[in-house]
Amino acid sequence: MNNPFDNALNQLARANAVKPFPADLIERLKHPNREIHISIPVTMDDGSLCVFEGYRVEHNNARGPYKGGIRFHLQTDIHEVKALALWMTMKCSVVGIPMGGGKGGVTVDPKMLSKGELERLSRGWMRALADVLGPRKDVPAPDVNTTPEIMAWMADEFGKITGDTSGAVITGKPLGQGGSEGRGTATAQGGFYVFDALREQLGLPISCRVVVQGFGNAGDHAADLWTKAGHRVIAVSDSKGAIVSDTTLDIDAVTAHKKATGSVVGMSGTRTITNDELLALECDILIPAALENQIRADNVGSIRAKSVMELANGPTTPEADDALFARGISVIPDILFNAGGVTVSTFEWEQNLKGEHWTEEQVFGKLKEIMEREALEIFETAQTLKTDLRRAAFVVALGRLQEAMQYS
Repeated sequence: MNNPFDNALNQLARANAVKPFPADLIERLKHPNREIHISIPVTMDDGSLCVFEGYRVEHNNARGPYKGGIRFHLQTDIHEVKALALWMTMKCSVVGIPMGGGKGGVTVDPKMLSKGELERLSRGWMRALADVLGPRKDVPAPDVNTTPEIMAWMADEFGKITGDTSGAVITGKPLGQGGSEGRGTATAQGGFYVFDALREQLGLPISCRVVVQGFGNAGDHAADLWTKAGHRVIAVSDSKGAIVSDTTLDIDAVTAHKKATGSVVGMSGTRTITNDELLALECDILIPAALENQIRADNVGSIRAKSVMELANGPTTPEADDALFARGISVIPDILFNAGGVTVSTFEWEQNLKGEHWTEEQVFGKLKEIMEREALEIFETAQTLKTDLRRAAFVVALGRLQEAMQYS
């Protein structure tokens, strides 16, 4: 399996080759400011003690407090968290928000825990890290398998420990606990604004055939948004398999089927296929919305999409990037396409600090302006440098980081 951090460093080097930056800047960005390993003891429902391994990587804070999600997943390890933290630094810089890059995680299958055990684990993660977190220092958020409820437990625990009850230490909270309007759909919504801004430039039709890999927090919202905008979602998948329609999927029906059965697989009127077969479907847009390393050197030749739009973090390896670019298949990179989530998280942080609550219309108005502006700048940078959109996005981000870090 590709090491995600090696991939992130490779992407950094590839962007620097297109437009060189000072060697000291690149060297500093190769190394996170701080890597924290923690042990989280949890008393299980049966009275036994289980100790979980947790992480927080604070990559770079030149542009503002560290910002980045917390994922609860069995495959989570320090290499993955380091990669995600570096990508967060780039992502926040790409969209011009006053945040740095961080990431956290726990090696755990949360589906195996009761609600009480999950709460004790979540509060334990916060207790172990409360001294390094804070609204002006490091502001976590949800990620894979973490929810608004988990964020609320963590924010409450931080308040108990520090006395800071502003809620600004963490984002992605429920609306009643200081969360922001629009946060649940923000990642997909931001991606849609980028797509809409670049559709014509990428030569995509007015009505696109869309394939979504991953029907979780981001993927299901993406399927819904593209459908409502008049596009045809022909296939979706989850961890158990994929379904495809000869015409178009009824996304509301898919959502209901998954809620009832635990998976999209087996829905009437569809064919069940593998995730590998889903990636190889002929379509206008392929939206990877699952985990890292989905499009690799060994399967990139089967990709038949006109454009890959990365709602997941790190789904395309550098080798696959080159192969897609050579074939004229555009890739809208994660650090631009899925940055709507961290952008609205930053809006939530700002609202908490100011004691304000913005309407969904205000939130999405601000989001649309940012995503469209940065999408067009990155596209123009790619055209000028005659390179792909990922390298262009890194170049834009590195320029802003260079400016922020020159006095630090």
